[in-house]
Formats: sequence, C-alpha cells, structure tokens
Amino acid sequence: MDGINTVTGPVPADSLGTVLTHEHIFVVNEDHRLNFDPGWNEDDQVAKAVALLDEAHRAGVDTLMDVSVAGLGRNVHRVARVAERVDLNIVVATGLYTYHDLPFPFHYTGPGLGFDVPDPLEQRFIADLTEGIGDTRVTAGFLYCAIEAEGLSEGVERVMRAVGRAAVATGAPVLVHTNPHTQSGLIAQRVLAEEGVDATRVMIGHCGDTADVDYLMRLADAGSVIGLDRFGLDVLLPYETRFATLLELLRRGYGDRISLSQDAFCYSEWFDADTMREVAPDWNYLQITGRVVPDLLHAGIEQGVIDQMLVEVPRRLLTRSCADGGARVYDLSHGDRR
Repeated sequence: MDGINTVTGPVPADSLGTVLTHEHIFVVNEDHRLNFDPGWNEDDQVAKAVALLDEAHRAGVDTLMDVSVAGLGRNVHRVARVAERVDLNIVVATGLYTYHDLPFPFHYTGPGLGFDVPDPLEQRFIADLTEGIGDTRVTAGFLYCAIEAEGLSEGVERVMRAVGRAAVATGAPVLVHTNPHTQSGLIAQRVLAEEGVDATRVMIGHCGDTADVDYLMRLADAGSVIGLDRFGLDVLLPYETRFATLLELLRRGYGDRISLSQDAFCYSEWFDADTMREVAPDWNYLQITGRVVPDLLHAGIEQGVIDQMLVEVPRRLLTRSCADGGARVYDLSHGDRR
C-alpha cells in the first residue's frame, strides 16, 4: 500500500491502525508566546505532550492527525521533539487557519493584488506536501482550512481555493473546520468542487456539534467524510446528543463516511487550563477509545463498523489520490501550472 507521510517519516498505510483524525498537539502562536506568555517552558510542555500521547497510545490510539497549521501556531520542530519520543504516528497538515482576513505577508501579494504574482499560498502548500515544511524534511500529509460563522470572506475563500488547487495537484486530502449551525460545510464542498476537488477527498470537520442529521446526510451523500470530532466538549453539545446522532447516522448506513475524534490538545493558548478543567473536564484524547467505542459496542454496533470509522475511513482518506493522473507538474519558483 502507499506510504503516508508522518513527522518521523513515511509509514505504510496499512500500519496506521486506529486514527484520531482531528486533534492538536500545540496551539502556540509565537507572537502571543513571546509577548504575552512569559511563563511558557518549551521542555516542560514537550514532556507533558509526550506523557499525554503515550497515554493515548496505551488506550489504543495508533495515529494522530494534527490539524494545527499556520494561524494556529504550527511549529514542526516542536512537534518533531514529541514525535521522536512516542510510539504513535503523527501526521501534520499544511494550510492556513483564518475566519476572515489573511496574514499580512499574503494580504497584498497574489494575483491582481498590489504585488501581482502567482498565489504564494498555493505554492507554499504544495511545497509543504512534496518537499518539506520550513527548513525541515517533514512533509505534510493533508490540507486544512476553515470557514466559520463569519462565512466566505475574501480571505477565507482565497485560502480555500488555494487549498483546493494544492489538493488537486498533489492528491492530498482536505479537512475543513466548519460551523454546522451555519451549514458552512456545504459552502466548503461547493468551493472545493469548483477547484476540481473530489468530495470523497474532503472531510467536513465539527459535524458532531449538531444533531441536524438531515444536514449531515447532505454532506455525506455528496461523498464527503463527516467529522464527528469534538467528543468531550460537552459545553458545545452534550455527549448524549453527540452519541445519539452518531447512532442515528450508523443506523442509516453512513459508517463508511464517518470519522471520530476529539479536537483536543496538549497545550493551547486559547484557553486557561484551570478554567477548561472546570468547564470541559472530559475534553481529552481518551474519549473515543475509552468512552465512545465501549458505548457503541454496548449499543450493539459491530466491531467491523467501528473499525470502518477509526481505521478504514482515515486510511482511505490519507492515501494520496492520483489527481489528474499525476500529470500536473508545478514549477514552485514561478508558480506556473502545466
């Protein structure tokens, strides 16, 4: 089978095992860390991450997909320090996370802008997937972008279209952070399709934040994977509702288009740790294997269906497709497609 890019190197697709498809390790933007977080200790946080991922591995997790991209403080060197110390595959992403505007290095630079050149976003994403991230040889395994309640702003659309073009060029899959209450997953499907992305190569994230089964079926019927990926975050939707929605989707035969995860992290600057322990005490890497799977078995769901969601769907998604028969070649120095 085809190899899958991980932080420590490629692994056979059939060795991924149980995969958490939507997680973070560190959410640490350097601007914030340097200016507003003087107590940050890199060695301590790396050690904490190793301990948490070791715990997840002992609980049955074999692979973790880290969706932290630019905009969420991606630091591959930091993640690599963790990856080399754990017996768990870590697959990192490329892309850019914004709900509205682009960072200024991209804001004025691109087609039709003040500096009218080929879009550097597309070039950078492709390089991350094929050559290496930054000054490393770590290559990304998938693409990630976002569309929140703010909708399809100019910046969000530009990122999403660049992600789509990079996906078509490389065969890499796309994961999208969405807001199910505004049904932004449908917008993501449309925009990515306009760039030539097959909907089966797209995972629509945060679908588990709603009990609107009709909306989720629309996404799945178009071919996309439904990411039920915030188990443990009961402050947004209680576990009982999330689990009931999962059971209903399985009853309707969507087990081959569902992935499970938690959207958890080892460290995030977004949240005060003490407050989060009070508000969301069960938000961690252990909800799927320690709670959801036992509850599914108790509800009469067969192990084969569970393996579909945790093993087969992620493996299928992460295995690169041969987009355009592999015929497209990118000259990254000039941004020309041919």
